Amino acid sequence: MRAQSRWGFAAVLAGLVWSATATAQESSANPAFGPGEQSQYRVKYLGVTAGTAQVTVGAPMKQFGEEVWPIIALAKSQDVIGVWPIKDKFVSYWQAAGQRVLGSDLHADENNKRRRQRIKMQPDGKSALVVKQKEGEPPRESTRDLEQGTLDVTGATFALRNRELVVGQDYAYPVFTGSKTFTMRAKVEGREMLNTELGPKEVFKVRVQAEFGGSLTSKRDMFAYFTTDPNHVVVRVEADFALGTMVAEITDYKPGRIMELARAGNDG
Repeated sequence: MRAQSRWGFAAVLAGLVWSATATAQESSANPAFGPGEQSQYRVKYLGVTAGTAQVTVGAPMKQFGEEVWPIIALAKSQDVIGVWPIKDKFVSYWQAAGQRVLGSDLHADENNKRRRQRIKMQPDGKSALVVKQKEGEPPRESTRDLEQGTLDVTGATFALRNRELVVGQDYAYPVFTGSKTFTMRAKVEGREMLNTELGPKEVFKVRVQAEFGGSLTSKRDMFAYFTTDPNHVVVRVEADFALGTMVAEITDYKPGRIMELARAGNDG
């Protein structure tokens, strides 16, 4: 069982994180997140805690010549049977003004083998440059044609957070993982109360259809639980992959600056 496949799930957390890019389907005047936001998760595999994931919206910076917010996902395994040592860092470059992702950087250290991947959206908006490199080998470049409006998993999920979530409504985003393209579909199935380490939370239960392939092929649809407050924070993800059942549960959350300012205005 490949460690990369298992921790592709941590990437799913960062976005619902492998990146491509393009324009989101809807802009938002009141974004659900901002620089400084940080979420911590416990990741369980077959009911046993297998590691942790942290997703942070970083401070504004320049990347590929444009202003972006880096969305940084860190995944780390714990020393348990059947899980290789893993320490991955994935950065997706979110352009808040255009509600799109300009590209991404992956630094993977899995079972003491290192590899890197960079994806950069091309100016035409319909293709992406992909650079992959394994430790000790020369980089390999390729260009992939993409449907207009394609996002990565991170971009699709953060774009979904910015939408007005409505029970019964369907959402769809074309997604590129760096190797595979598919349409990620989400449907808000209802509202419910969910017990979390942060206390009881009212959440939207969202059914998610994705086509990751390989060991991440889903036996059934995934479920993601978004808070019903303006943050739309993902507090739980459930997935039944070919490699086994995985669950991610939030353990800590700090809002970003935009949400803090919004609250201060409401309090006033």
